[in-house]
Amino acid sequence: MKAELRENLLAKLSAGVDVAEVWPGILGFEDTVIPQLERALIAEHDIVLLGERGQGKTRLLRALSGLLDEWTPVIAGAELGEHPYSPITPESIKRAADSGDDLPVAWKHRSERYTEKLATPDTSVADLVGDIDPIKVAEGRSLGDPETIAYGLIPRAHRGIVAVNELPDLAERIQVAMLNVMEERDIQVRGYTLRLPLDVLVVASANPEDYTNRGRIITPLKDRFGAEIRTHYPQELDAEVGVISQEAHLAAEVPDYLLQILARFARALRESTSIDQRSGVSARFAIAAAETVAASARHRGAVLGESDPVARVVDLGTIIDVLRGKLEFESGEEGREQAVLEHLLRRATAETAQRLLGGIDVAPIVTAVEGGSPVTTGERVSAREVLDALPEVPAVAEIQRRLGAQTEGQRAAAIELALEALYLAKRIDKVSGEGETVYG
Repeated sequence: MKAELRENLLAKLSAGVDVAEVWPGILGFEDTVIPQLERALIAEHDIVLLGERGQGKTRLLRALSGLLDEWTPVIAGAELGEHPYSPITPESIKRAADSGDDLPVAWKHRSERYTEKLATPDTSVADLVGDIDPIKVAEGRSLGDPETIAYGLIPRAHRGIVAVNELPDLAERIQVAMLNVMEERDIQVRGYTLRLPLDVLVVASANPEDYTNRGRIITPLKDRFGAEIRTHYPQELDAEVGVISQEAHLAAEVPDYLLQILARFARALRESTSIDQRSGVSARFAIAAAETVAASARHRGAVLGESDPVARVVDLGTIIDVLRGKLEFESGEEGREQAVLEHLLRRATAETAQRLLGGIDVAPIVTAVEGGSPVTTGERVSAREVLDALPEVPAVAEIQRRLGAQTEGQRAAAIELALEALYLAKRIDKVSGEGETVYG
């Protein structure tokens, strides 16, 4: 089975298949994690991925099934899905001998050859390896009969991939049972040993912090994994934005520059000394933030009767209260959580606006807004109302053109970003309250 993975991977690499096709949905690992993973597969190693939460470890493991043959023959009705030429259980060996060329064959899709288990402290040997089936014993079979064994998850993954997520959560005695399966290729159930030439690729994921917080990978088992690969959060902003765009289910349009703000916000949190970095800031945080911002825009659209609502800067404020619980703060930051998040969000907004709108002469907007033409926006203000309040100066059209804003909602969102940037640069004032924000 490992040879099958290796040959299919080498064939794709030789054919010059793009990395995005070999590993669909995986972003930001092209030059770091994926080359290590490919070398491990070519070496036919079992693999453990180490990394903080939300780094895409599980998604990467699931992508392995795409390297298997699309269809593979199995003995029809066989409990372990054995190849017709290589039966391994006593029952299948007997069937193959009795039926010969008439042995019934079924076809198994590669998606069915990937088996996943989330490790928990209450996971038992029976779950992973197997146990004596009391019903078969009651039917008169002896305890030592191999046919009395009810196989667990790993044997049932024969000729496939078995993935164990959060491996350190497994009790040490369960890890010992895995050790036997990986190295000795036998199953030990209640004192009885059944030797099975299992053909499986064992892959696992773990959070390095779990070694001390909840458990550890026992040294002999760790030694059996041929490759230990470290994952990481996206190193480039474009990759972070790509992950958000790919994974978020958005209820309304969210302009790309708002996604950039959320990506920069998540990256700032990962660098902040106020956040417990051992826990990490998951990519799911930014994804949930984008979904919350979109939901805020959709909510406003429903209330105000907008048919195509577009998220605006005012919607960013909704993410702090909703998502604060997804972060672990350092003990010394108690009571300052709100202020820390608001500061980092303002910084991400200012940096994004500076990169996108730099060079535009906004002085006429500042003069008009401060000279008695304030602009009101907020959760209860429609895009049309925002646009009607804008001064008629060339800079407004230039901002909208620079950000590719065409529809009413997009144009209002673009101007709101510029107004927020002017406020953060301390060039205009801002007053918020009761669902409205006044720039002026």
